[in-house]
Amino acid sequence: MFQRDFNQNPFIVIWELTRACELKCLHCRAEAQYHRHPLELTLEEGKRLIDDIYDMDNPMLVFTGGDPLMRPDVYDIADYAITKGVRVSMTPSATPNVTKEAIQKAKDVGLARWAFSLDGPTAEIHDHFRGTEGSFQLTMDAIQHLHQLEIPIQINTVISRYNVDALEEMATLVEELNCVLWSVFFLVPIGRGKETDMISPAEHERVFRWLHKLSKKVPFDIKTTAAQHYRRVVIQQKMKEKQNREQTIEYEDALQKGITTPFDGLGRAPKGVNDGNGFVFISHIGDVFPSGLLPVKAGNVRTTPLADIYRESPIFIDLRNPDKYKGKCGVCEFRFVCGGSRSRAYAMTGDYLESEPFCVYIPKAMRARAEQRE
Repeated sequence: MFQRDFNQNPFIVIWELTRACELKCLHCRAEAQYHRHPLELTLEEGKRLIDDIYDMDNPMLVFTGGDPLMRPDVYDIADYAITKGVRVSMTPSATPNVTKEAIQKAKDVGLARWAFSLDGPTAEIHDHFRGTEGSFQLTMDAIQHLHQLEIPIQINTVISRYNVDALEEMATLVEELNCVLWSVFFLVPIGRGKETDMISPAEHERVFRWLHKLSKKVPFDIKTTAAQHYRRVVIQQKMKEKQNREQTIEYEDALQKGITTPFDGLGRAPKGVNDGNGFVFISHIGDVFPSGLLPVKAGNVRTTPLADIYRESPIFIDLRNPDKYKGKCGVCEFRFVCGGSRSRAYAMTGDYLESEPFCVYIPKAMRARAEQRE
């Protein structure tokens, strides 16, 4: 498998086209507003940004928000990127803006995949989380439009205390909706997201194990976000399965395989993609961050080329060096394939190099030291 050098180029770029949105989601990292910001990147600035992104070994590009459809020129931006050869997807909000005509226009431009958020198998759960009555039905209607136009569908779900007990029903719904990918986000308490909305560390572990089992029997792919320690769980489960089949597998061998093998179910994200490490986020006004969930500014594309920020910013350089991680993440044998969520570490501790605070795993080195003390 080809492995790009994340020190030079990202695997995926997220561009927040606007922060304008008609929803009021409880977890919104952007704290989206109803109106567009007057200093948003213009169409011409956006084209120059797309040129820069393309020159960085043409990573995947995702248009997000807010709601990208709140920008009238969203199709012009998409057309420019797609014509250039950039792989583009979009994550609009399920609002009355998502008409069949709007989706047809996107298809004509060449947008190959759409992603919609669905945070519960019922209107009661989803609409509460999205802060807007009727959002569930709008989402279901939009999905039907996509099916009619034969556009692949990705479902995004934020795991929180509001839906953690309904995940079985949620997985059934994703399958019934004939989606190609279920992208599962684990809440990071920034923006409107609160620590009290999060599931516990033990619940994270339980959901990870459930997702791994689910991934082996459903027709759709599963991808996780802000859940880097899911990779560690998958490696451990694979080792356990091989041992149960009386096949030998070396611990270090599994870790080495994990470095180059995608363990998120997608088959597309090699190595330990993490905030600032293969991942970069550009805000509506051009500010550059390691991710949308890690609000530590590294520069602005209006004054500095994206490649220079990504490659040379001390923030990004530190995030790409797992040996700089602190606490148990810094000594964990899985740090090069996992590394924990740098976003959650920052949100909970104020230090993006600190340990993932919602991981229950005790690294091998720490266990060995504890045994020596005994």
